[in-house]
Amino acid sequence: MTQPYLAFLLLLAFVAFNAALLIGLSHLVAPRKPTVVKDAPYESGMPPLGSAHERFSVKFYLVAMLFIIFDLETVFLIPWGAIYFGAGGPGMGFLLVEMLVFMLILAVGYVYVWKRGALQWD
Repeated sequence: MTQPYLAFLLLLAFVAFNAALLIGLSHLVAPRKPTVVKDAPYESGMPPLGSAHERFSVKFYLVAMLFIIFDLETVFLIPWGAIYFGAGGPGMGFLLVEMLVFMLILAVGYVYVWKRGALQWD
């Protein structure tokens, strides 16, 4: 019963271990010598102009949401691939159809956003 999910659980444990290890190492190894210059805002070597609380265009937020929808949703392919290709046997045809439906929904959404002109940067 748990055999198909063993590859996914191993992948999840590996990712969690690496995340904890890298965060822990960055706190232990990174040098900490704060100065006034280091704490100042940096914008390509130029002194900052204006307030940091300026309004952004709605296009910026639209692109950010589209990134989350279309790029991060494809992260679901990694555990699916680990389960689908790591385990064989009955029931794997259902997983293939399920992922194809998922990809079709993403493709329809992408075409809709493309036709509406949301990907045009003016």
